[in-house]
Amino acid sequence: MDKASIRSHVEELWDSSIVSELVEYIRIPNKSVAFDKEWMAHGHMERVVARFENWVRRQPIAGMTVEVARLEGRTPLLFIEIPGKSDDCVLLYGHMDKQPEMAGWRDGLGPWEPVIEGDRLYGRGAADDGYATFACLTAIGALQANNIPHARCVVVIEACEESGSFDLPHYIEHLAPRIGQPSLVIALDSGCGNYEQLWCTTSLRGLVGGRLTVEVLTEGMHSGDAGGVVPDSFRIVRQLLSRVEDEATGKILAREFHVEIPEARLKQAAATASVLGEDIYQKFPFAEGTQPISRDLIELVLNRTWRPALSIIGADGLPPTANSGNVLRPKTAVTLSLRLPPTCDPKVATKKLKSLLEESPPYNAKVSFEPNWGASGWNAPELSAWLERSLDSASNDYFGKPTAYMGEGGTIPFMGMLGERFPEAQFLITGVLGPHANAHGPNEFLHVPTAKKLTCCVANVLTDHFRRGSNS
Repeated sequence: MDKASIRSHVEELWDSSIVSELVEYIRIPNKSVAFDKEWMAHGHMERVVARFENWVRRQPIAGMTVEVARLEGRTPLLFIEIPGKSDDCVLLYGHMDKQPEMAGWRDGLGPWEPVIEGDRLYGRGAADDGYATFACLTAIGALQANNIPHARCVVVIEACEESGSFDLPHYIEHLAPRIGQPSLVIALDSGCGNYEQLWCTTSLRGLVGGRLTVEVLTEGMHSGDAGGVVPDSFRIVRQLLSRVEDEATGKILAREFHVEIPEARLKQAAATASVLGEDIYQKFPFAEGTQPISRDLIELVLNRTWRPALSIIGADGLPPTANSGNVLRPKTAVTLSLRLPPTCDPKVATKKLKSLLEESPPYNAKVSFEPNWGASGWNAPELSAWLERSLDSASNDYFGKPTAYMGEGGTIPFMGMLGERFPEAQFLITGVLGPHANAHGPNEFLHVPTAKKLTCCVANVLTDHFRRGSNS
């Protein structure tokens, strides 16, 4: 394998075509269905599908077939089949839907306004993970341009990931005869601890959440009249949350939300802490004087990857501070997001969360918790020797440093499903979301040099996968 030729092919296509395609992709506000209930009427998703399909069809890849799969009432899915020199199969994954705008973008930047500053392409969705379509096809194209054999490849680009991938299982079932049984799954929707080496994701947390509502009145009352007589709904919310979380430490209390951390993941956490050092917490834009939960770097890695954590991500019933009269409000509602350890059962966790919040409410207030999402985490199977060697050689060749391994704190809902469906497959889960890339938040960016190097690494793994098949 002439790795210089692979690098040249990849960099040329990124510079001449991919970056400009991603610029136009950023301009399209194709928010995921959970954030745009009228997505079909707005047509943004169709614009993205058309652009991606058009670009893919222009690539000189032998035997490739391209289809926009559609199931009634569901988001579309871009399905690409590429024959190889063996009947073995590699499944490559990405998504095209986006998170919503989010406030706080700095001057000159915006979610739908692409801006290139040095190595960074700012705007919503390029790194999470619109680039995946282009990286997958470019890696395969680079191999074919250099007459390097690969196995049959199936590329799946969904449009529902940011909503929990609830459409994807239906497509996987629908397309199962054409997909077959992949021996390798590659997903480019994850993160990286730095931009200096290839990072392989070893686990993903699960997620449960919902809307907690506390009602104490049928209408707001003067706080001077009701205060001290009517319990404040916000205080009741605080009490209920204390059943779930120790507010002094952030520790989640009930055992149903915890699992025993595997010994191998404890060792990887220590290795990750050694590689990243204080960047583990310094990458976050702390307000002046704010400290991380702990200074123990290994504990921070484990907190982020193998322990539950609660966030309050939304609230209703609270008027803006500039327009808040002296009224004891009738109710407060908050949206809870509880990250779960990778092997924690989200159904069990949801049931426990609901019972903790609803049973025996203070003052017999009207309390309801309505779960609105749940997703399983994922713990990667042990790497085969060939894949471990391939990742290390790719990282050294294209980044100049060996591969690093870490769990991710986020959730990729489809991974648990694919892990169950293809139990014999190897998994390469990686991505370009490194320090300050800020997926889902303001000032999200794609670090273009890392995306180029990662594309080359995918080509390397596809090559070694085929050789592994040929030698077995």
